[in-house]
Amino acid sequence: MQSLFQILMLILDVVWFFIIAHVIMSWLINFQVLNLHQPLVAQIWSMLQRILEPLYGPVRRLLPPMQGLDLAPLVVLLGIFALRIILVNNAAAFY
Repeated sequence: MQSLFQILMLILDVVWFFIIAHVIMSWLINFQVLNLHQPLVAQIWSMLQRILEPLYGPVRRLLPPMQGLDLAPLVVLLGIFALRIILVNNAAAFY
């Protein structure tokens, strides 16, 4: 059961990394440091969009419109931190 706990923690860590990379990349694209016309940048952006949109979509439907400010990544990150806390506090159930 300890393996299940470690796998769940690893999945949450990977999703956290993808969200942070997505947020930083979106800032770099908006400040025109990165250009979506470059094939590698476009592929990475498309991959991150396809991976994270299933997480962001339901959250965006619940949040009110914020005049161009997307708070979905922040809410998902808070959810990941909450799941990590729940898993760590109940880690004894996995041993």
